[in-house]
Amino acid sequence: AEVGALLCHSSAIRKLSFTGSTPVGKWLMRECAFTVKRISLELGGNAPFIVFDDADLDVALAAVMSSKFRNAGQACIATNRLLVQEGVYERFAAMLTEAVSSKLVCADGFHASSTIGPLINRAAVTKLASHVADCVARGGTVTTGGQECVVLNNARTSGNDSQDKGCFFEPTVITGATTEMLPFKQETFGPLIPMISFKTEEEAIAIANDTPFGLAGYACTKDLGRAWRVSEAIDAGMVGINDGAISLEMTPFGGVKESGIGREGGIYGIEEYLEVKYVCMNL
Repeated sequence: AEVGALLCHSSAIRKLSFTGSTPVGKWLMRECAFTVKRISLELGGNAPFIVFDDADLDVALAAVMSSKFRNAGQACIATNRLLVQEGVYERFAAMLTEAVSSKLVCADGFHASSTIGPLINRAAVTKLASHVADCVARGGTVTTGGQECVVLNNARTSGNDSQDKGCFFEPTVITGATTEMLPFKQETFGPLIPMISFKTEEEAIAIANDTPFGLAGYACTKDLGRAWRVSEAIDAGMVGINDGAISLEMTPFGGVKESGIGREGGIYGIEEYLEVKYVCMNL
């Protein structure tokens, strides 16, 4: 806190860029006001992924797996809420459950079978378990996963390392989700994906935007007109259509609402560190 206050209050520092949680970002923004400092914030997210009934479900499945489970779900743009149109809901739930249960394996990173690594600490495991418990208590059904995964470290045997269970959690799919469940209100930041059903495009957009966050959003559809409508309607700084890997070094990265201000990447990221100066010279 002392270092942060020094950076914010010093008039020698003209720009501050931060990637992290929304509460810390708000604190930095407030403290930077003392010197009217330029600031860029890349904060938390609660990304929706919408699967319409006209989507190629194989493409949608690959995109969901990519956007949700890389780095064990610990990514600010990871899918946090999966919205599936009712006409394909049951089929897609079965596809996702089978893919998650058969392809994702919690294991020591030195083991060849490992496809899901650990969470960052025990607090993350506790948070994930609380999200699963809340979903179940509110009527959700765990179709795969749902529990902490005990992984013994077989690669390192010195000291007590062989008894280190790590901070692993089973990749989890929950069906029958509702907007009252914790993952619809908080960023889970782990390998949990709750599935909610919707009827119309308008309903899907309303659910997707029902959050104070707006970092990323995703949708799968074969209808180009719908793709443009949904892209514009989703309240997020970044939208992926039929693709779950949207982050590239040459593209602008950042969010709206409580997901931050400013952009990283591409020419827009450079502009965050520049000031426009106007000079009128009569010679």
